[in-house]
Amino acid sequence: MNEAMTFNALVIEKTGESEVAASMESLTVDQLPAGNVTVAIDYTTVNFKDGLCMQSRSPLVRNYPHVAGIDFAGTVEASDDSRYKPGDKVILTGWNVGESHWGGFSQKARVDADWLVPLPDGLTTRQAMAVGTAGVAAILAVIALEKHGLKPDHGEVLVTGAAGGVGSIATAVLGNLGYQVAAVTGRPEAADYLTSLGATRIVPRSEIDTVSKRPMESATWAGCVDAVGGEMLARVLGQMKYGGSVAAVGLAGGSSLPTTVIPFLLRGVNLLGIDSVLQPFPNRLEAWQRIAADLPLAKLDAMIQPATLADVPRLTTDILQGKIKGRVVVDVNS
Repeated sequence: MNEAMTFNALVIEKTGESEVAASMESLTVDQLPAGNVTVAIDYTTVNFKDGLCMQSRSPLVRNYPHVAGIDFAGTVEASDDSRYKPGDKVILTGWNVGESHWGGFSQKARVDADWLVPLPDGLTTRQAMAVGTAGVAAILAVIALEKHGLKPDHGEVLVTGAAGGVGSIATAVLGNLGYQVAAVTGRPEAADYLTSLGATRIVPRSEIDTVSKRPMESATWAGCVDAVGGEMLARVLGQMKYGGSVAAVGLAGGSSLPTTVIPFLLRGVNLLGIDSVLQPFPNRLEAWQRIAADLPLAKLDAMIQPATLADVPRLTTDILQGKIKGRVVVDVNS
């Protein structure tokens, strides 16, 4: 076998009825799933979904063997699509990569050209993955809040799960745009980190993560990027100002929503669902252009936890346990 044609990937195999195990394997390009663009990956990230895919047989994974990793950035190596040529820098987020299609925990990937976005001017592939899927979700949430009328002079904007990937990017973007950001975290040690990103106030999670017996409370927040869901989302809905919007991104706190219709009827609260997976190309392009324009890139380094492919199994456990601060950026070639 020609060594120049092989590459490393972290491959998940079934080991039992509900168990899986991941190991580093040497693969060839012809083992990759179908697609019309082959990408030499520079960087990928570790996300909550990756943790779900790596720890046990998951409904997110459609087939085994499998390569997880829901996003990546790198260089086009071969292309049958006129939109991309060898040498082009590209980003992929969403489109079930790392779930039904092999993803970023690999030195190479083969995907559909429709799933890619050109790397915006001013961003490196490492910076793009410091943003990653979480950052795309965060900027889509900010765009949705703005389209529903939110402006910096309306009052405080709450960000839940602020120390995580989505929350970190949302805090930095909102702060850079001049919003007053109240950042929710359950980790007191993250206060300085969140303040450095742009938070103007730190809200302990204990103040906001239990369901109130009242369907509405004091009108406090002009807007909210919620990266948690569950009971925290229910509590936040009852604290919104009249006409305020909540952009809901994550389900780490669960998919149930123990609330009533009262915040929606009596305060006109808007609940905006944000899905970063199957976004049309114009939406993804707008998101990345806004990231390049509105995210203070100098703050990205503070969010990055560098890693290698060998670190990924441990880190996917950590992210499920809520131990990760900021963004895990994996250099797949180190």
